[in-house]
Amino acid sequence: MGFSIKKGDTVIVTKGEESGKKGRILAVYPDKGEVLVEKLNLIKKHMKPSKKQTQGGIIEKEAPIRRANVMLVCSKCDRPAKIGQKVLEDGTKVRICKKCMEVLD
Repeated sequence: MGFSIKKGDTVIVTKGEESGKKGRILAVYPDKGEVLVEKLNLIKKHMKPSKKQTQGGIIEKEAPIRRANVMLVCSKCDRPAKIGQKVLEDGTKVRICKKCMEVLD
């Protein structure tokens, strides 16, 4: 089964502490079944000073969310929707919104 969510898509969180919030996908981890959403599911991490991070201390960063807990937001109807696939006349596969049948790719 392939992933129907890609980097750069807008999603809404459906379950958990962050439910109802929208965000943009920063990274997809298909082997773990998780996605990283911008400015959502923030955790505090204790960091030691290093070359990359000269100032140590507590930083906030995004943590991955399970793929099953997010839904893609359709750009046309602006609501969370299930995703289908459609083959166009030229043979390319595209993602479609199952509510308004709009092409998402």
